[in-house]
Amino acid sequence: MFISKAVSVGLAGNTLSKTITGTSEVSAGRTAVATGSGAVLGAATASTVAIGAATVGLVAAPVVVPLAVAGGIIGGIASLFD
Repeated sequence: MFISKAVSVGLAGNTLSKTITGTSEVSAGRTAVATGSGAVLGAATASTVAIGAATVGLVAAPVVVPLAVAGGIIGGIASLFD
């Protein structure tokens, strides 16, 4: 579940970076935007997972940070290969 969510969040961050920058060309600026977007989307997604985990009594902190980091990394890598 974690890997599939990280990949989908990272790819969504890459798509969002294309919208924000207005271009799909590879550049350092778009990579930075894709990395940031992937991390923000990962944190938002993980927060939703964390709230659900908290309602059933599970510790959710170990989920939030890794998903945000993985989403940022995948978003940055994906922006280099478009």
